[in-house]
Order: sequence, then C-alpha cells, then structure tokens
Amino acid sequence: MKRSSTPPKYLPLATASCLAVAVALASLVTPAAAAPAFAAAGAGGGGPAPGVGRVALAPAPAPAPASASDVGGLDRDALRAAIALRPGDGAAGVVAEVHKGGESWRGASGDAVTGRAVSPRAHFRIGSISKPMEAVILLQLAAEGRVDLDRSVQDYLPGLLPDDRFQEPVTVRQLLDHTSGLPQDFEGDPAVPSPDEEVDRRFDHLTFDEVIQGTLRPEGRPAPGPRFSPGTRQEYNSFGYRVAGKLIEEITGHPFRAEVTARILKPLKMRETRAAVPDRSTPVPRPYLPGYLPRTDGELVDVNVQGGLPTSMTSTTADLDRFVRGLFDGSLLGPAETAELFAIPKGVDGKPLPYADASHCTTGPAKGTACFSVGLMSSPMPDGTVVWGKTGSDPGYRSGVFASRDLGVRAVYAVGTTAPPASGPPPVAQRLALAVFAR
Repeated sequence: MKRSSTPPKYLPLATASCLAVAVALASLVTPAAAAPAFAAAGAGGGGPAPGVGRVALAPAPAPAPASASDVGGLDRDALRAAIALRPGDGAAGVVAEVHKGGESWRGASGDAVTGRAVSPRAHFRIGSISKPMEAVILLQLAAEGRVDLDRSVQDYLPGLLPDDRFQEPVTVRQLLDHTSGLPQDFEGDPAVPSPDEEVDRRFDHLTFDEVIQGTLRPEGRPAPGPRFSPGTRQEYNSFGYRVAGKLIEEITGHPFRAEVTARILKPLKMRETRAAVPDRSTPVPRPYLPGYLPRTDGELVDVNVQGGLPTSMTSTTADLDRFVRGLFDGSLLGPAETAELFAIPKGVDGKPLPYADASHCTTGPAKGTACFSVGLMSSPMPDGTVVWGKTGSDPGYRSGVFASRDLGVRAVYAVGTTAPPASGPPPVAQRLALAVFAR
C-alpha cells in the first residue's frame, strides 16, 4: 500500500468536527439567528459508481419521504426542511434519523452532484465516532481485570513515549478523557497538501505505529513534547486514541478490527457497520451517500473508496442509533464502566478541570471547563438537558450521533461533502439540530 510522506489532512479534523458541535449547540443556548448544529458526514444510496469522475452539480432531488414510523411528536416538516440541500451548504447529500418522545423519523436528501436519489438507509464513513468504541473496549478490558485505567502508558507500552520528553506518567484514563497532554497527530508538521494531493492520498492506510512514530519521532523537524502536565487540564486529542488503539492490540493480541467486531458490532447486531481492512482501500458499501472532494481545477471526485486508519469504519444511521442505545443502556458495559461515560474529569480540588482553550466546552453554566468524558462529549440544552455523543470526519464525510442520558432524544446524521475539508458546523447540521431541539 502506498504511504504518504506527509500526514493526511483529515487526521486533525476530528477536533474541528467536535468544535462544530459546540458552536452549533451554543446557538441553541443563546438567542441567535444562527441555527444549532451537530456536524455531520454521510454515505449512501444510488450514487455514482465508486471511483473518479468529472461531474457537474445537478439539481438536488427532493428529500425522501419519511419512513412509516414517522408519526406525531416530531416536527416532520421542519426535519425535512432541515436536510433539504441549499446553495452554499457544501453538501452532496444528507441522511438523518431522529427519535424523540417515543416517535421516530428518518430522511435523506441528494445526491446534488448527480441528481440521483439517496436512500435513508445509506452507508457512510463515521470518522471519530469510532473513538467511543475504542473507549468501550478498554472499559471492558478494565472490567475483565486486564487493564487498569489508572496505570500508566509507560508501564503498558515501555519506550513508546520517549523518556527524555515525557517524564510524567500518562494514564490510560487520561488517554480516553483527553487529559493526557500528549501532542496532537503529527504536531509540528508544516506540510499542507494541495487539493489534488488530498484527493490522491485518500487510498493511503496508516497503522497506529505509523501515526505514533510520525508524531513522536518525526524526521526533519523537532520532536514535540507534552502540551501540559497530564491530568491538569483537558484538550481534545486524537493522538491519545492512536495510543489507545495500540494498547488494545497489544493487550488482546488481536487487531482492532477483530476486537470491535467481537465486542460491539456482533453483540449489538450492527450488521451494517464494518471496520477497515488493514492495508486495503475499501468502498463504502451500497447503498451509499457519495462524499466528494474538489481537485484544483474544480473536478469533484467521489472519494468513498479510502484507506484510512485501523479505526476507520462505515455504518448507517440505524446502526449508530443501535450503538448509542447499547452504549447508554448497559448492554455493553456494567454500571461502574457505564458511569465512566458520563463522568467529567476533575482536579484535586474536586472541580471540573479547565479546558485548554476556547475551541470546545464554551456553552452552559460550566463553560470553560471540561466537557469530554471517557469517549463522549457533553453539550447542555436550553431546558437544562445534557446530550452526550460524538462527531466524526473523514475525507468527503462528516457525521454525528447524540442522545440524552435517558435515551428519550436521539439523533444521528451524516453529510457527504462537495467542499474541501473545513472546520465549523455544516449548515445542514445546524438546521437539523434546531429542528430537533427548538421544539
């Protein structure tokens, strides 16, 4: 498999995706004209065949009719309007599923590039939504007595963190709740790929070791050290989850793909969710919502075929709804481990840790303090309800899944893009969040 000399631009985008949610939900908490947003990514239905092609934007089909379970309770017209594509959305299509007050709705829009319809049951790439799955595996291993969350990475993986730069212990728990202070993926790399390079490198596959070594022991630039002392503040950190993935494989002796399948996908009957195949580029299964990236000359390329990371996965809104239900209701974890999902890290004074900057955790009465738990992100609603979930980004895709603690409100969405990777909430996701929570 071809390897790039520079990291894919999409690796840091998980941070931007989480920021999108924070910004979107902030607009729910404060009176503003801007709608709230979850941040999304998608894949689905009758799109073009996998591959590359020069295409022109076509009028987007009308949103698909709601499913038979779409009855009362939800504002169905508002939900349909929310996912209807508009000029400036930078989206090829959308799939979404919402459950509220015992009622359900599922819909789809697009494909705006080809003019073909998208199935509400379309598959898409989920990006960092796999992080809660990593967290579940380590919490299960902790319950089995095979991992101690408060034992250090240095103990479990000797030599992985260079001793001359990382002298303080970093615990497994700190990897999972973003308090490790470790560098970000490929921190300090000045390379900015061109749009054409970004498109061409979508087939590359990176192992946990390649990301870890490329970050901690880079060639041709200074090696990074800690961003802060472990356990003193919080900062969203995807690199910690690369180390967590490596730890899973070391402890179990199995690849991540095997562990996530055996521990999560099969027990929850997530039959439409698949993990990446190592060293292979794989397409999003059909029906899929195409995600596009533009070349320098404006050509839109369907990038559903990708390599990625060992944690790269494809899924559907129904499967991710099944995951969040199983995650919250104890199907996957015992009571003590489930409690970790909703525990915000605190300092020695018993107060939530401060958040490192203004990129996240900027809403609600606890703004400026930690809002990530082990695997999840919390966001306050205007009525005081807190929703928990995760967003994801992959080239051409943005996605998210959120739910209230009692599972009374659940939303999953995915957007296939037509624009370069960007931070900020997708307009479609903003409208969808407003339709879900403003009523």
